[in-house]
Amino acid sequence: METVTLTMKKQPDLYLEADNITPDAFAGKKAEEIADLHVYVGREQHRLGDFFEVSGKAGSTPETTKIVVNGDLSRVKYIGMKMTGGEIVVNGNADMYVGAWMQGGRITVNGNVDAFAGTGMKGGELVINGNAGNYLGAAYRGDWRGMSGGKIIVAGNAGSDIGTFMTGGEITIGGDVDVHVATHAEGGRIVIKGNAKSRLGGQMVEGEIYVFGTIDVMMPGFAYRQDVDIDMDGIKGRFALYEGDLGERHRKRKGQMIYGKIYQRIEA
Repeated sequence: METVTLTMKKQPDLYLEADNITPDAFAGKKAEEIADLHVYVGREQHRLGDFFEVSGKAGSTPETTKIVVNGDLSRVKYIGMKMTGGEIVVNGNADMYVGAWMQGGRITVNGNVDAFAGTGMKGGELVINGNAGNYLGAAYRGDWRGMSGGKIIVAGNAGSDIGTFMTGGEITIGGDVDVHVATHAEGGRIVIKGNAKSRLGGQMVEGEIYVFGTIDVMMPGFAYRQDVDIDMDGIKGRFALYEGDLGERHRKRKGQMIYGKIYQRIEA
């Protein structure tokens, strides 16, 4: 695998829209060609090389291309957007839309990310070794197509509205989450190893939420069913199972009604 290294040398006056920072866009290119790729600050088009030092060369395909991005990227959007393969390592904080609509490959962020990371994600793996903002793995605003595949792992906390309109894939949060988890979800799995606030599973029709800590307020549309023993990521415990959202229409599968499920740990 060939490696391209980008090192931030100039901060944008506003926000830098850099959807070309992907193995797909870099594949088959030398450093000088990568530096000539376009980026935007507002309506103005610039060169990637205006903001980053570029070294190394890309592989012949996305799958054989690794990108390492160094610096404060808290004003850089769309890193890894729609990527299909390869690897990106971000050493620093990043702005919105990291890994948005990605289909394959792996992104590792050694820092925090802002909102809409992994939005509309279809495949691949997004690892955030920090905190994540709102709308993690959710649908874009006004859309009904959330995360459908792949895996998101957050070491720290996550904001509100994670997994909105989720239909597949898996999100694991190592810390706490804010309100609205898996709203309108029709599949997928969300694991919260810390605490949750309220409005988990609102209008959810299928999928699973696991909470290892506390839930401030359980949605009234979820009914307690039974206690179950679960081994999740090597952590064993007894969980209370709730099914819902009972106010929604639900499909049947093999004659059985399908519900969204919330599991809350009650015993270690």
